[in-house]
Amino acid sequence: MPYRRYVLDIDRLRADIPAYSDTTGQSPVFLDSAGSSLPPRVVLDTVISHLRREAEIGGYRAAAERLDDLDAARSDIATLINAAPASIALSDSASRSWSDFFYSVPLEPEDRILISGSDYASNAIAALQRARVTGATVETIPSDSTGQLDLEALADMVDDRVKLVSLLHVPTNGGLINPVAEATAIAHRVGALVLLDACQAVGQIDIDVTDLGVDALSATGRKWLRGPRGTGFLYVRPEVCRDLEPGRLDLRGAAWIDPAEYRVADDATRFEFSECDVAARLGLGAAVRYLLDLGPAAVYSAISDNAEYLRLHLPGIPGVSVHDLGTRFAGIVSFTVTGRDPLEIRDRLRESDVTITASHRASTLLDMTARGLDTVLRASPHAFVSTGELDRFLDALDAAITRGD
Repeated sequence: MPYRRYVLDIDRLRADIPAYSDTTGQSPVFLDSAGSSLPPRVVLDTVISHLRREAEIGGYRAAAERLDDLDAARSDIATLINAAPASIALSDSASRSWSDFFYSVPLEPEDRILISGSDYASNAIAALQRARVTGATVETIPSDSTGQLDLEALADMVDDRVKLVSLLHVPTNGGLINPVAEATAIAHRVGALVLLDACQAVGQIDIDVTDLGVDALSATGRKWLRGPRGTGFLYVRPEVCRDLEPGRLDLRGAAWIDPAEYRVADDATRFEFSECDVAARLGLGAAVRYLLDLGPAAVYSAISDNAEYLRLHLPGIPGVSVHDLGTRFAGIVSFTVTGRDPLEIRDRLRESDVTITASHRASTLLDMTARGLDTVLRASPHAFVSTGELDRFLDALDAAITRGD
C-alpha cells in the first residue's frame, strides 16, 4: 500500500474526539463503530466550517472554493484502497453506491445473480427486484463449515449465465472476513462482474482493490472511517466503468452536447450527481486524510486487538455466547445472552453510558435463519477504545445480566 505506517498514539486519538475531551469525569464507552462511529474533531470542524461559509456567501460560491479539496477527497480514498482517483465516485451512502452500480449492469431473462449467504438485506432486495423485472434468477452462494464463502461450491455454481456476483467483505452481524480475492478470481473465469459490499470493511481492514480484483466496491463514511452520515463512495474498475452506463444521469455524470445527444463522463464521476451535501463530502475527505495521517496499519491492528480482547473475555461471563464465524476476524463481535432479550441488555448498558447495538434477523435473513438466531448484540470497538473501557463494558454487561436474574 502507498501510505506510510506509524505507531498508533491512542492518547492523540482520544484527545481528538469531542465526546472524550469535552467530558468531565468518566468517559463514555463507545462500541458501535460498525453502526456510526465517533468522528475526530477535524471532521466536525470541517463540516461546520463549510456550512457557515455557505451561510455567508451561498452554497455555489462556497463549493467553488473547495473544488480542490473535493478532488483531494477522491485522491485520498484512492490512496487508501490502492486505486486511481478517476475510479472513485463520491456518494451519499454505501447503499446508494452499491445500487448505482448494481442497476447499471445489463440483465436478461435466465441470467444469474449470485449473492452471499451473509448478504445484507438491501442488496438481496435489489437483486430480487431486478430478477422480477428482468427474468433473471437469484441464487445464494453456500457457506462452508467455517461460515465463510464456500469457494468450492462457488466454483461448481458459476457458468456463462452468471452475470453478477455480490460479495460481502464483512457482514453486519459478525466478525467474519470473507475470502474476496479467491471468490473474485472464480467469478472472473466465466466473465461475471463482482460487486463488493465493503461497508463494514473500509476503515478497519487493509483493502487493496488491485489485489482483490473486484469490479466495483461500495463503502460508507459513517462507520469505521469515522466520517459524517450521508457519505459514501463507489470504486469502479476503469475497464468496467467504460462499458457501463448508470441507470440515472444528470449534468454531473454526462454532458448535453446536442438537442438529442449526450456524452457520459469518461470516469467514475458518471456515477455522481451534481447536487450533493458538499460539507459532508468535505468531512469524509477529512476523515480519510486523518486515517492516512495516523497510519492505517496501526489503526487496523488496534481494532483487531480490541475485538480479539472481547472475544477472549466475553465467554467468561455466565450465559454469554459469541457468534462470530470464519477463520479471519474483523472488529465486529456478535454475542447473545441465554434467556435474555438482547434489546433489554442493550438498553441496560446505555444506562451505564455503554453503547452497543443489536443486529436483527431481517438484516441478514439467510445467515441468521440458518443459524437459528433472531437478534444478536454487536460490539464494535474502534482503535480509540482503551482496554480499561473494554473492561468497563464487560463489568457492566455482567452487572446487567445479574440485575435481570
